[in-house]
Amino acid sequence: MTMILGFDPGKDKCGIAVMSTDNNVSYHEVVPSESAISTIQSLCEQFSIELLVLGDQTTSKSWKQKLTQSLSPALKIVRVDERYSSLEAKERYWQMYPPTGLDRLIPQGMRTPPRPVDDIVAIVLIERYLNKS
Repeated sequence: MTMILGFDPGKDKCGIAVMSTDNNVSYHEVVPSESAISTIQSLCEQFSIELLVLGDQTTSKSWKQKLTQSLSPALKIVRVDERYSSLEAKERYWQMYPPTGLDRLIPQGMRTPPRPVDDIVAIVLIERYLNKS
């Protein structure tokens, strides 16, 4: 089974997810930007990751350069269209973690996830890559 690492790069925080080609998510977390590369290195050791999917917006060019310098040359890095992925991730958050109690009465469009969703963006990026392949 091919393992793919999704990476939503950011200035302060980054979303990271590991998913197999059969859409089984093995890991997802939001990490501070300064520890993103060490987290990715450790995940590459833990899972046999063959591909890194990177969002193509804001800081992606500088991140791709850092990743290429820090990671195994055998690891393929692909940039994926990141537009509207945050919006999609907010919707996905409520599917993964349905609201409980009185929060269920608030319309989904008016709810704000209680934590950053960059890790879910990373999942969305992997899915976008798989859907294009």
